Amino acid sequence: MRPIRLPEVTIGISGSLEICSRGIHGVIKRALIIGNGFAGAENQCIGLVRGLGLSGRHSLYRVSRPRGGINEWLHWIPVSLHKKLEYLFMRIHGSLRLRIPAKGHKVNPFPFGQNGIADILEADAKHIANMARDNFDKDGPLLVVASGRDTIYISSTIKCLAPESVFVVQIQHPRTHLNRFDLVITPRHDYYPLTPHGQEQIPWFLRRWITPREPPGRNVVLTVGALHQADSAALKKAASAWHDELALLPKPLVVVNIGGPSRNCRYDVDLANQLACMLQNVLSSCGSVRISFSRRTPEKVSKVFVKELSTNPKVYIWNGEGLNPHLGHLAWADAFVITADSVSMLSEACTTGKPVYVIGAERCTWKFAEFQKSLQERGAARPLTGKEDMSQSWSYPPLNDTAEAAHGVNVALSERGWSILT
Repeated sequence: MRPIRLPEVTIGISGSLEICSRGIHGVIKRALIIGNGFAGAENQCIGLVRGLGLSGRHSLYRVSRPRGGINEWLHWIPVSLHKKLEYLFMRIHGSLRLRIPAKGHKVNPFPFGQNGIADILEADAKHIANMARDNFDKDGPLLVVASGRDTIYISSTIKCLAPESVFVVQIQHPRTHLNRFDLVITPRHDYYPLTPHGQEQIPWFLRRWITPREPPGRNVVLTVGALHQADSAALKKAASAWHDELALLPKPLVVVNIGGPSRNCRYDVDLANQLACMLQNVLSSCGSVRISFSRRTPEKVSKVFVKELSTNPKVYIWNGEGLNPHLGHLAWADAFVITADSVSMLSEACTTGKPVYVIGAERCTWKFAEFQKSLQERGAARPLTGKEDMSQSWSYPPLNDTAEAAHGVNVALSERGWSILT
């Protein structure tokens, strides 16, 4: 197996020395994640917590927004107002339920006991702030990590209510006053609206509502892509767990990850047919190909690959049953082919330092096109043409976003006189 070239996070002084030098009131021993129920956001929080050495010592509180039916038209308003409106609708309509199951809502199924999450509770800012204050003398400060628009009000309120007892990290640009958080971690492409090209795409009267409004300050850590859990420890564990199934496959092993169309990266079965054709063209230089789909992949897209490639003996298509091979694929693959819509999947693959080919980047718009451009400029990704020789490898400096973000948190904590017990 090729070496897994993921950098380890260096936290610094040992836990016992930190307690002696700074006292228990300056040592963080626990983390609390504010989630929104979406895998893309919550995995970033868990990845950062892992990078900080707090894996197994964190809990998840989730912001629950009403879903389905008319609620899908109200996702742009604050959660608190949304819940009040839903209550009003329920009073008016009585037994006529408006909360129809939402087709597009993807909840991340965290297995209890594996991520250090004892329970998933409703996020209540006042309760969490009181808990942080009440337990400060015993457990020290509380690290709060949140991601996603629906979590902004909760995390900023916790900071406001218990500023001396918490350190609040908001992942993804909050589109609001950054001084409401101790630290903001966001991709560089979130600042695309400040560029001349970005401002050409925004009417002047909308600019003050588009993230961000000003250049990043001292409490902003910029990344290339998304944070994630695929660190070196996770991949080494996955390499061992998937050894029997993946180690003996003919090389090179090419892993194909199919996402799903989004508002800023639109495609349909036309791109699926194009990719299927390209894969058939490169199969002669592949030892084996494994294809998997995300939760967002439309059935009509997945059916194209099943129809065109499932009978080829070199190709295996994961049907979604049994254990998810995603981490095993990251550990054992020799090269990746990934649809451009998924910042998370691209970020994970580019962390390995292995060849990453992208399909559909030209269909991305706005800041997501800027993200694709940044990957290609770094040499981390290349557009798939269908003429590649997959046996020819190439390399680049792996993305190091999660470790660099964790380092940024440690620096900010140090400036405050706090540290993390590892």
